Amino acid sequence: MSAAAALVVAAALAGCGGTTYFAGRNLPPSGVTNRVLIAIQNPNIFTKGALQFVDAYYDIRSGFTGTPSTFSISGYNGALPVTIQNMPEEQVGVVYGSGDGSFIPVNYAQENTGGAVSNLNGPSSSIFITRNQAYVFAASQSAHVFTVVNRSTGGSYALSLPGVYRVSVNPGGSAALAFVQNSNYAYYPRQLTSAQTISYSGGPTTWPLGAVDCEPLNGPGWCLFQALDPTSTSTNIKPLTFDRPVKAVFSADGGTAYVLNCGPECGGTTASISSLPVAPLIYLVGQQSGTLPTTSALASSTIPIPGGASNALVDSSTLYVVGQQPVQVQGQTLYAGNMTVVNLLNNTVVPSTSAVPNPVSISDGAPGAVSRIMLADNNTLWIGMTKCTNGVRAATGEPFGCLTMLNTANNTITLLEPYLGDLTGIAAVTGLHKIYVAQGGQVYIYSTVDGSSIDNQYVTVTGVAYDVAYMDGFTDGNNTVY
Repeated sequence: MSAAAALVVAAALAGCGGTTYFAGRNLPPSGVTNRVLIAIQNPNIFTKGALQFVDAYYDIRSGFTGTPSTFSISGYNGALPVTIQNMPEEQVGVVYGSGDGSFIPVNYAQENTGGAVSNLNGPSSSIFITRNQAYVFAASQSAHVFTVVNRSTGGSYALSLPGVYRVSVNPGGSAALAFVQNSNYAYYPRQLTSAQTISYSGGPTTWPLGAVDCEPLNGPGWCLFQALDPTSTSTNIKPLTFDRPVKAVFSADGGTAYVLNCGPECGGTTASISSLPVAPLIYLVGQQSGTLPTTSALASSTIPIPGGASNALVDSSTLYVVGQQPVQVQGQTLYAGNMTVVNLLNNTVVPSTSAVPNPVSISDGAPGAVSRIMLADNNTLWIGMTKCTNGVRAATGEPFGCLTMLNTANNTITLLEPYLGDLTGIAAVTGLHKIYVAQGGQVYIYSTVDGSSIDNQYVTVTGVAYDVAYMDGFTDGNNTVY
């Protein structure tokens, strides 16, 4: 069903007393069925954060008749919101506030918030909730802990891992991976059985091979493990070695984790992608199976990425990899943005041709920084960067901007100008051939047909717009945070 048709159906249902629209979702109190949520910092002198949404069908922030004057999520009290983990299939989004470390669920159907997730052990440098909202995994770089929160039981486990700064959770919510800044190793959590809790309660000397921390010490419920070569022994520990890993993305079937080795842009040697089976990483009791690869097997499954690898997006059997490549310009090292296409059917970089180049030059950005990647209508891929003024393009007088539109059919690039500031959020308004972005602290709209700008005067906000999310997206893939 097209978005326009869905709107007609919703209107008809509303007129005859119906309460559902697309895919059986509840018709929200606002009656708006194409909503883009905006995370706003400092909307006024009294409030550090707010969540407003706009009607993305008409591109207006108010009701069609002018009432209400704005649409907002009621009950939100977080400070300086920076990310929205968007899960439209579950009709939920979760907003992280950097000002107070809050992680607050938003009920899309009711257009209000629930209670903030508790026991997070301070500000999080990276945080995710599982789709069933049962578990939260957070990396707190300042506290040097990897936190697991079991929302079903209220249990919280602060697992020590100095320098931890990123966490990746598979979309199915059964496995998580943690990464330490400037490290070449990866880590994963596991829940313990009752027998293991008793066995490991004697402290570090009783912990299983590879465990770097088990908590609580007198009766551990979870352990955090370093990824090891399965041939390791207590007298010969052999960690699986990566190259400045920063993130993992997951195959469409959920069976493989692709670890992004940031390489040179993060102080390492070679940018690449390494494949890990997900089954040994599953954290739930009794569901783990198999083993991790040996060091030699990991090396043979690692794919060098010529353009850099600090973020990626999986689309069926295609992996779009984004990164920054160091380049010497006028005696100094600057970074050039690239996008590389990988064929996951044969685990190779797609050969470059004159018709379809690979890799392709995109917006420059801060090395190792979290970029934004989103697939949208009209076979387009949108990539957002921060600090794009510090790259090769700006230094050499080339056109530059922080947002790139790529045609996935032929890898042709449209760099959007003029420079409007850091690109911190992208939302694909699927079916309506447009995207919303948070750029330079404001909301902008672009056409997916040709990349042209769409009038944004009726969706601009007071304050700093930092992230956007399409609340009524067709799938949870409409999300730049995972």
